[in-house]
Amino acid sequence: MQKRTLLKTAAACLALAATLGTAHAQSTPIKFQLDWRFEGPAALFLQPAAKGYFKDAKLDVTIDAGNGSGGTVTRVASGTYDMGFADLAALMEFHANNPDAPNKPVAVMMVYNNTPASVMALKKSGIKSAADLNGKKMGAPVFDAGRRAFPIFAKANGVGNVAWTAMDPPLRETMLVRGDVDAITGFTFTSLLNLEARGAKLEDVVVMPYAENGVRLYGNVIIAHPRLVRENPQAIKAFLSAFTKGAKEVVANPAAAIETVKARDGIINTELETRRLKLAIDTVINSPDARAEGFGQVNPGRLSLMASQVSDAFQTKTRVNPDAVWSAAFLPSKAELNILPAPKK
Repeated sequence: MQKRTLLKTAAACLALAATLGTAHAQSTPIKFQLDWRFEGPAALFLQPAAKGYFKDAKLDVTIDAGNGSGGTVTRVASGTYDMGFADLAALMEFHANNPDAPNKPVAVMMVYNNTPASVMALKKSGIKSAADLNGKKMGAPVFDAGRRAFPIFAKANGVGNVAWTAMDPPLRETMLVRGDVDAITGFTFTSLLNLEARGAKLEDVVVMPYAENGVRLYGNVIIAHPRLVRENPQAIKAFLSAFTKGAKEVVANPAAAIETVKARDGIINTELETRRLKLAIDTVINSPDARAEGFGQVNPGRLSLMASQVSDAFQTKTRVNPDAVWSAAFLPSKAELNILPAPKK
């Protein structure tokens, strides 16, 4: 009788331990949307997923491609996605144009310390600098980050009237090469390589990065749904810590990291996407501003200036409140964020 009781007790203890172990092992599901397709820069998120860093952090992360920052912000706001990757200006615009929206996403980590936006033209157009854009025909999709922020670029460089032509993203570089437009706006690491793919020689392309022409807008950030902020802040902290660990590896060895993108989208051009990733790292991730401010972080004064500039350029319904858009509460430690190597000499 005593033996039977002991066996029952032991079995009950084992069952309880199994139940507790299962509960402990349960992962928090996180639906994450990128800003764009599975191209080189997506390795920043695919690397920690492939290496199991999210899994080790007790997170079950699914990563989907996007079709523009505006869409990502809207889908996170709707609750379709828990977190996402989007242009900070698009997030600011959403906040200011939807002041009564109950679930405005919050930026929780800076990734592209500088906007990747540039103005690009071919030398044969005679355009050599921003001053030469006056009276020219410019092209970009209506939702392009560079086009939306062009009034800030124009004000900083004394550019007057330009005529805009809208097109779908795949036609932007083609129309520039054909001469249908004189200049375009776009992310440098996207449009520059697309121009090359359409027959333009890189030495024949004039590139005017916003960051080098008086426009110090921040670029892409990781955003989170306010429900996650309220109910599971530890999940956000765990995500950012795992992401940072993977991002350090990507920055250190982009050629190896691109394999995670290849695994997700087998038809990518590995060489091209490696170049795209390296260009993104050199221009907006490991930039002088990023090294000065620290990876993942923002400068409050610069953030406030951007909020004011976006309010004016985007003609938002209300003024952007930088304190409502950004939170540093979930960032990893300064030691963890120290992932940027010294600049190449």
